[in-house]
Amino acid sequence: MTTARPANGTAGTVGVAAGDLAGTPAAPDGRLLRAIVEACGEGVVVCDAGGVVVMVNAAAAGLMPGLAPGRPLTSGAAGALFRPDHPEGDSRRVDHGRRRLLVRRESFGVAHRAWYLRDVTAESARTGALLAERHRTRFLMEAGRRLSASLNTRRCARVTVELAAASLADTAMVVLPPGRRQAGWVRATGGRPLQEGTVGTAATASVPGLAEALAGFPPVPSRWLDPAQVPGWLLPEGFGPAGHLLVTPLPGNGVPAGALVLARREGGSSFDEEGETLVRVFASRAGAAISAAALYQEQSATNAILTADLMPPELPAPAGMELAGSLRAAQQAALIGGDFYDVYLPEPGGPGEPLVVLGDVCGKGARAAVLAGQVRHCLRALLLVERRIERLVPLLNRALRACPSPNPYVTLVLGALRAGRDGHARVDLVVAGHPAPLILRRDGGVSEVGARGPLLGALPQAPVTPVSVDLAPGEVCLLYSDGITEAFGGPGGREMYGARRLKDALATCAGMPVAAVVERLEQISTDWLGGAVQDDRALLAVQARP
Repeated sequence: MTTARPANGTAGTVGVAAGDLAGTPAAPDGRLLRAIVEACGEGVVVCDAGGVVVMVNAAAAGLMPGLAPGRPLTSGAAGALFRPDHPEGDSRRVDHGRRRLLVRRESFGVAHRAWYLRDVTAESARTGALLAERHRTRFLMEAGRRLSASLNTRRCARVTVELAAASLADTAMVVLPPGRRQAGWVRATGGRPLQEGTVGTAATASVPGLAEALAGFPPVPSRWLDPAQVPGWLLPEGFGPAGHLLVTPLPGNGVPAGALVLARREGGSSFDEEGETLVRVFASRAGAAISAAALYQEQSATNAILTADLMPPELPAPAGMELAGSLRAAQQAALIGGDFYDVYLPEPGGPGEPLVVLGDVCGKGARAAVLAGQVRHCLRALLLVERRIERLVPLLNRALRACPSPNPYVTLVLGALRAGRDGHARVDLVVAGHPAPLILRRDGGVSEVGARGPLLGALPQAPVTPVSVDLAPGEVCLLYSDGITEAFGGPGGREMYGARRLKDALATCAGMPVAAVVERLEQISTDWLGGAVQDDRALLAVQARP
């Protein structure tokens, strides 16, 4: 006998006599109840209190072949679905063969139970696919974030193997492009420190698919690679035999950035088609990051070589004098700019005096730094034929006018250093369109050198007249660029520093060593700017040795 739940929520017996329900509508008979159960979209299995099947609709019979009235629910495979301890009203998912079923139990009075079954195989597959795609997306996002955080080739390789060993395989190795008969590698294995080393290029050919991946050929599917051919150096010590192997190239900027080797232990899951697709996408991002880092390092090394020749030189100590300098570029990232200084010493035993120059070319940044370097080297070449400063300047003016660079305009101060008697020194100076040098005396007095001259590179003629300055022991001749005096800053940030403030600051440096003088003036100038860098700044101080 079957039971059903009436609308008022009480249990009733389908087969009860009509007379027992006097004064109420007649209860549905068994045929009507069966029709209702058959019309249900879910599978329905009705059993009695002892777990014996009373009714099975067609949907349930299709999901559970062999289930029929009179058979106990606990027999065979049905026992895993219809568990007596299943909470009433709760639903749970159970794998049954190739299907995944959603099972729910309901009670009708004390005599009967109804089990509802729904096939959620497709729904679970879609949910699983969505979760897997979310996992892949999170993995690739994390990979992109970590790989883009560095422009160091080794660091990018380390991040690559760490990510791969955590999510794609039991151990992962990046083999970088081979150099002189050797290739560098980085390996990560879960729970172990990173390992790095090198391997001969001949040994890479012993790994299935590795030589092809390093050459940039498309990856070989994992099912075509024999893990038994893996050489011992490829796997970490104690890893055991490899059960599955996958080798894929790391695509770079026109050339391969290396190869990624993944291995899983024997008995583990193999690389399926979706897994290999994920590895290829990951490898393309890792290869792009490693390639960008390699390109950056190559360009940085080239820039360092080129920049080194444009940086100010180490200052020598001519006889009877001390020198100190400071150079601050407006573009701090480049470290070079249009201001420059240099010192030219005569050949050992040769004629002439040491020469110092401080100048400022038109513009800022790398283009100005190149022109400043040309001026310095041009002066060095001219010194082979002429060492008199009043004649060097017109020759340099002619060279600049013939220069193909745009706006080859330069201002500078050129000085010849002569050691005197009793610790005194003399500086012969010519000025070409540049701020006049300042002289700091022992008593703190500051005076300006009365020398003037035209901007170089603009006019056909650039006549200059040398001015001689005598320095007593401890006195200083200061050369500087207009980036010092024309700097805007101060309390309001809009006031020009000016020559007057520079002279007052220099006056406070009386009696200081020349290096301390330059350091103090540089600090005062920086404080005035308050972090707002506006122009290149250069200082060069010559002191008669105390």
